[in-house]
Amino acid sequence: MPIQKQLSVFLPNRPGVLARTCSVLSDSGVNIMAMAVHDSVDNAVVRFLVDHPTKALLLLEQEELYVLEQEVVVVDLDNHPGALARTCQALAEADINIAYAYCTAMRQQELGCLVLKTDQPERALEILSR
Repeated sequence: MPIQKQLSVFLPNRPGVLARTCSVLSDSGVNIMAMAVHDSVDNAVVRFLVDHPTKALLLLEQEELYVLEQEVVVVDLDNHPGALARTCQALAEADINIAYAYCTAMRQQELGCLVLKTDQPERALEILSR
């Protein structure tokens, strides 16, 4: 359950832009481990977890993209009802706000993956490690 660097990339909301951005990373050997897209009418914020965040940041900046780097908590989460609720409740009881989160698991997986953005990542990690 580590704290990882996440890259938030601001992209025009047009066909092919996300494909081009993903290709820039993959062509240089950067693996995308998680991604979330939050769209608006004209733009999208694409959040990436990658295996080489510094390299990815430099590559995306070379493409003249606006990129922010944030620390997020990545949690292995049991894949059954109530696991997410308990995780959120533990943070709420510690007065830690979740700014945003994204997660995934397939039905047959024992564990899912939850990515959390908070203003207190180290404390969140400590609480969720208990």
